[in-house]
Amino acid sequence: MLERETLDDGLTLLFEDVPGVRSVSIGVWLRMGSCHEPEALSGICHFIEHLVFKGTKTRTARDINLLTDRIGGNVDAFTSKEETCFYARVLDDHLPLAVELLADIVRAPRFDAEELERERKVILEEIRMVLDSPEERIYDLFCEEFWPGHPLGRPIQGTAQTVAAMSRRTVQNWFRRAYVPGNMLVA
Repeated sequence: MLERETLDDGLTLLFEDVPGVRSVSIGVWLRMGSCHEPEALSGICHFIEHLVFKGTKTRTARDINLLTDRIGGNVDAFTSKEETCFYARVLDDHLPLAVELLADIVRAPRFDAEELERERKVILEEIRMVLDSPEERIYDLFCEEFWPGHPLGRPIQGTAQTVAAMSRRTVQNWFRRAYVPGNMLVA
């Protein structure tokens, strides 16, 4: 049975208890993906998805990785056309730590300038890899043809031009606007 609650700040919580199961999957779903981006910022949701794991106000990227290893879980993220999701899979004993970690990365990323530049290079390489991958390239071409001139027709990771042009301030401003409780669902 699913339980749903919306807090006063707009954050939606969705729970399902599965008796006898010791594992927990938790996700912070942002109601914002690549189709919500203006053309000049194409790829910014995907860029932020990468950057939040590079450190927060209280944790370094190394701290994030060590905590994930210590609890023996899996913490990851993905961006789609319609949403961005940050999730963890852990044993039930480690749920409080997983919640704390996910809350930290979606509420207080550092957006360190050096890490931003390093991650920009990673994403630019991902974009080049998509161009070299027939199955991924055909998906982007299909979307572009199916939704011409519409945000759904653009690639999730953005283009080399848009990603290269994103400043730290632009990323911070988009984050402040998008990552608000009313745009999030925790499941």
